[in-house]
Amino acid sequence: MPPLTVFDRLALHPFVGDLPTNWLQKLASFGRPTLRHPGHRLFHEGAPANTFWLLTSGAIALDFQVPGRGSIVIERLESGAPVGWSWLLPPYRWSVGAVVADECHAIEFDAPQVRRLMAEDADLGRELAMRFVGVLADRLTASRVRLVELYAYPAGPEQAERPVT
Repeated sequence: MPPLTVFDRLALHPFVGDLPTNWLQKLASFGRPTLRHPGHRLFHEGAPANTFWLLTSGAIALDFQVPGRGSIVIERLESGAPVGWSWLLPPYRWSVGAVVADECHAIEFDAPQVRRLMAEDADLGRELAMRFVGVLADRLTASRVRLVELYAYPAGPEQAERPVT
């Protein structure tokens, strides 16, 4: 059996698999399959956002730096998730960081090329933008929940279990 093409992988991906074939073909021309191992940092907060990924297996941890606490994981993304939305909005810089938690396979995209494609095909652009707005809303909710956890237990959740004396 021949290996799956980028188009095949997109057609099977829950984030974009229901898009029309011609749109998937256009997107496929700017994607490539990738494999990343645990501990590999995909991007740092504040770095240029020139790529994004659609996970096909594995997991990615989104994190950000908290003064006095270090790097805090705010969300774990699993197979089927898109990774990255900062490539959509100027100044095209990552709002958080990301590190591979479990070995992952993904489709990696050239974000400037996808932005150009979205500008050229308004219908495709609108559809992708709306899908990523949903991602942004989900990530905002996850960040808010994580911040509540940090403020509720400033020394860590284990402090909540200790009796006050």
